Amino acid sequence: MSQELNAVTLQTSIWEEEPEAENPYDAAYCYCHGYDVFGDLLGQVGYSDYLYLLFKGEQPSPETSKAIQILTVALANPGPRDPSTHAAMAAGVGGSTAASTLMAALAVGAGSSGGSREIYDAMIAWRAWKEAGDNEEQRIAALSIRRTSSKQEIWPIVERPPGFSAYGQQCALPVKQLLELLAKTLPEGPLAWLQQERPALEKVVSHPLAITGVVAAAFTQIGFTADEAEMLFLLLRLPGAAAHALEQKKLGYRHFPFFSQIVEDDPDHPGERP
Repeated sequence: MSQELNAVTLQTSIWEEEPEAENPYDAAYCYCHGYDVFGDLLGQVGYSDYLYLLFKGEQPSPETSKAIQILTVALANPGPRDPSTHAAMAAGVGGSTAASTLMAALAVGAGSSGGSREIYDAMIAWRAWKEAGDNEEQRIAALSIRRTSSKQEIWPIVERPPGFSAYGQQCALPVKQLLELLAKTLPEGPLAWLQQERPALEKVVSHPLAITGVVAAAFTQIGFTADEAEMLFLLLRLPGAAAHALEQKKLGYRHFPFFSQIVEDDPDHPGERP
């Protein structure tokens, strides 16, 4: 649809506004994909359902609604162990503005190792999984392929398939809990298959399943594209980064958790530890 705002025509199928009669700079009615936001949706739908409407242009089914609610809670706070949250904490304790703090979390959380770009890469793998049909060997192979470089490489190459953890020998408990609940909510498709085949897949890949792998499977089953999933992953993780940054700002730099790595038997500096 086209909208004329101050003599500028905007092309959007997402949003439509009707201006106030006496003030063209304010909207009297706002429609999101045809739904009156303030007249009909406000107070009737939750945040996660509204996100789905924004991205997909329709209301979610009850099962999809529940799955998105689960993902919204699971992703809301990656915790201080996550580099994106730690970046926001560093910005907060250093006195950065609110916008700078969130941009730090977005920048650090955008990468191909545990970040939103890994979600994108994993979504591409799940698309290949769907194209494999019922061929189990091709399905497992689709999720086991490591990303290769291109001539115009932006994201560093990660030496493991997207959606799997770089550390540890076993799948972390929160990952298994999230996968189990999502597979029950959406009992057919990628999630149910992943729940059943996870041990075999981890054996082939030689890495445990990560939360990015579960999230990518869920986004695939819900119907999001790789670009949409990458955006949503960045967006849904911001609340935790903001909360931890504000807390750290109050605590001050003397209580900021600087991480150190102990290197045993450094040949250049024997007997010393950083």
